[in-house]
Amino acid sequence: MQSERPGMGEVQVHKDVLLDQSLDALYEKRSSTREQALASIVDAFNSDLQHEFVEKKFATLLHQCLHCTKKGSSKETSLASNVIGLLALTVGLGDQAQEILEESVTPLSQALKSSREALKITSILECLAVITFVGGANPEQTERSMQIIWQMIHPKLGSNVIATKPSPAVITTVVSSWAFLLTTVDRWTLGPKLWQEIVTYLSSLLEKDDRSVRTAAEKFAAEAKGSAANGSVKEGCVSQEALMKSKVTNQVRDLAAEAGGKGSAKKDLNTQRSLFKDLVEFLENGVAPETSTKVGGDSLQTSTWYQMIQLNFLKHFLGGGFIKHMQENEFLHDVFSFTPKKIGGHSTMSSEEKRLFKSPNSALNKARTLFLNKQRMLAKNLNDGHYAAMVENE
Repeated sequence: MQSERPGMGEVQVHKDVLLDQSLDALYEKRSSTREQALASIVDAFNSDLQHEFVEKKFATLLHQCLHCTKKGSSKETSLASNVIGLLALTVGLGDQAQEILEESVTPLSQALKSSREALKITSILECLAVITFVGGANPEQTERSMQIIWQMIHPKLGSNVIATKPSPAVITTVVSSWAFLLTTVDRWTLGPKLWQEIVTYLSSLLEKDDRSVRTAAEKFAAEAKGSAANGSVKEGCVSQEALMKSKVTNQVRDLAAEAGGKGSAKKDLNTQRSLFKDLVEFLENGVAPETSTKVGGDSLQTSTWYQMIQLNFLKHFLGGGFIKHMQENEFLHDVFSFTPKKIGGHSTMSSEEKRLFKSPNSALNKARTLFLNKQRMLAKNLNDGHYAAMVENE
């Protein structure tokens, strides 16, 4: 048995004390104090998986962060939303993740309706997408979040949302968050009317000047095509899917050959061309691009659009914490079927964390089994659906 390195215990105790102090600071009246505390919590959750802290302070942390999203500044709301998402990713599958979603969806939705600031809106949207991805136990919960997200650019008539033109940043986040959640959908319908609205709006986004908007729209188009192929889009939506495919494919072919305009960064333009060439290949022939991402000494491979969309979204959300979470977060290991090398030849989990998260009878392990079964079924449906589509087109 390998002994703990000298001083490591003291360092962990110090980190735990700082986290407790930061949590206490969320009760302070001064906004700047709460912002500093939230930033410290984000750093702590990005640098380590705070299982033991979460086990003790889960409910307190969640409700204080939700309180910060209600009346806080854009910066405070952004940080609090980040913490809530990190909290969901840390607890992984199970009752706590479902509690995060159910406790958060109403206050986050209300905060979206009352906000006009892009930073606040985009942060909440990404948070809602992440907590739904982890905690959504049934299609209805996922569809509910997708509708909330979509209404940020297409508010319902008669709702309390004041119609304002969304910024490119908000449009990009809405489309990427929607596509991220669409990757989890298996054999349930969004309804022909909503799908037609989405197809029409998606096509219009391909004509926007903002490159990030066009790129997000194209990733969504790829995932929408995959959903149609595997049966997620029902019979009433077939004509809409066919319409989208023909029009979008032509638009993508043009964008793949687009010349750089004034102010266009060469790197951005090359990235757009590469992505859109992959998309033309996918839309015409069903061939998805393969990617490889370095995670420490390992490589994380993706071979489908839904995997690539999930990876890109979570990589963006985690930022500087991406490598640490991919190395040690077992929920993400399950999502991407990724088994990293042990750091230093041994597990970095404490004995208490192993008890909480490794026990065969733990709620997390039971939820993980259900999740893995769903992932296998989704992958099978995608493969079977694509094969069936190929046979039908021959």
